[in-house]
Amino acid sequence: MGWLPDESGLEKTAANYVPLTPLSFLVRAAQVFPEQTALVYGETRRTYAEHRARISRLASALRDKGIKSGDVVATILPNVPPQAEAHFGVPAMGGVLNTINTRLDVDTVAYIFDHAGAKMVLVDSQFLELAEEAADRMEGTAPIFIECSDDQAGRKASGRHMTYEELMESGDPEAAWDWPEDEWESISINYTSGTTGRPKGVVYHHRGAYLNAMGQVISWRMVLNPVYLTIVPLFHCNGWCHTWMMPLVGGTLVCCRDIQAKPIFDAIADEGVTHFGGAPIVLNTLINAKDGDKREFDHIVEVFTAGAPPPPSTLKRIEPMGFNVTHVYGLTETYGPATECTWKPMWDGLEGDERAAVKARQGVAMPFIENNTVMDPETMSEVAHDGETQGEIMYRGNGVMKGYYKDPEKTAESFEGGYYHTGDLAVLEKDGYIRIADRAKDIIISGGENISSVEVEGVIAGHEAVSLCAVVAKPDEKWGEVPCAFVELKDGCEATEEELIAFARKTLAGFKTPKKVVFKELPKTSTGKIQKFELRQEAKTL
Repeated sequence: MGWLPDESGLEKTAANYVPLTPLSFLVRAAQVFPEQTALVYGETRRTYAEHRARISRLASALRDKGIKSGDVVATILPNVPPQAEAHFGVPAMGGVLNTINTRLDVDTVAYIFDHAGAKMVLVDSQFLELAEEAADRMEGTAPIFIECSDDQAGRKASGRHMTYEELMESGDPEAAWDWPEDEWESISINYTSGTTGRPKGVVYHHRGAYLNAMGQVISWRMVLNPVYLTIVPLFHCNGWCHTWMMPLVGGTLVCCRDIQAKPIFDAIADEGVTHFGGAPIVLNTLINAKDGDKREFDHIVEVFTAGAPPPPSTLKRIEPMGFNVTHVYGLTETYGPATECTWKPMWDGLEGDERAAVKARQGVAMPFIENNTVMDPETMSEVAHDGETQGEIMYRGNGVMKGYYKDPEKTAESFEGGYYHTGDLAVLEKDGYIRIADRAKDIIISGGENISSVEVEGVIAGHEAVSLCAVVAKPDEKWGEVPCAFVELKDGCEATEEELIAFARKTLAGFKTPKKVVFKELPKTSTGKIQKFELRQEAKTL
């Protein structure tokens, strides 16, 4: 289908076919925008010519340290220049980038080191002890540590490892890059938050990263030379691919290490930030900022928000401040946002709750997704466009992961029927826009972070006084949702809320620790299964 009768001599050649990769965006930017500011972090400012030279240094230095094509280089970094540089430098020498969540606990980091087989870790001084302890708990060979100190943030080098700048000094600014021979080659591996136990390694390819970055330019209505503020952690789905996207449009990447109101307002006012992404908690942070932290600015800032639908009250308060909010939805498995609530002119006259209700929907597929819909997982047929019939959100297209690393069974299960199954329940509105109705998995999304209720339950159940535990999401004005634990104690045993929270905190990362503990007999089915839907309803009233 679609072939001419005689296509002899019309094969792919080096002249007419080049594997897609976001690396090409930076090469072009260094040629077209050499003096344009590529990166800003406090007093640090680098042009595209300088940025490319540093990427070449990093790539060649990694090779000199023994990193080979296909090797995994991990990072444990906040949104600082080394993290942005690693997004290009690691794949530029054929490596695979693994950006690790800085908020994870030691055991999970150790598992990721082992599972991905990291050969080297670029680690911020703030998280060096976490990385070192994780390495001590590994089953396999520990990776090489390169310490990324940050004098601007008061994070001095420990002296225990080679520093990032020492590594860079050993590199060649003119070194050639290793280009992918196949666009299906892996560019990065990102670990989920372990919502069903151990985190899964989600593998991205160069083609998907390229098309995702290209498509989001359209979705965000970008023109040349935008100024993007890195509020979305660059360890989250590679910063939603936005770091790879900026060179495409000659944009400026403004690194924001501390996600607080003052540095965000300062960046908008002083650097002219035009775009940023973040969870609804970021919007609330700006709304509730102290008067002394707020700054005046005379332009509209475009915002992608995800993690949970932005509350109508938040949208009503943030937009008059100079922000235009677009709700997006996606998963690690879809390179971050892959669904957008595309605004239509017919909605321009909507105000208040009505406007917010339209904006809070998940929306329609972004340009790099071939199909994003809600289907009956049993029949694999699309549900009715009635806003009531529930089904599962599914994706098909170039913006879907290669699969789960070292887990072919889970990969095949997730791709059954030719679509990626998200596990999230939703309805289709009459206009075809998706609206999430519930989550099929017991995921708690707190400040944009996914939390496994199973993991939290397992920790609390380890307390000697606990008989049963069920953890659900409790609505929270600041974080969107927080873990709430319902606990049934053993006969004759006692425990306090404070005691159980402190017990959980010894094992869990802070954001995973329950913020509320309720003692009661848990509702169960006739087979003994805990009825979480009842607990969710109760949590809403606490």
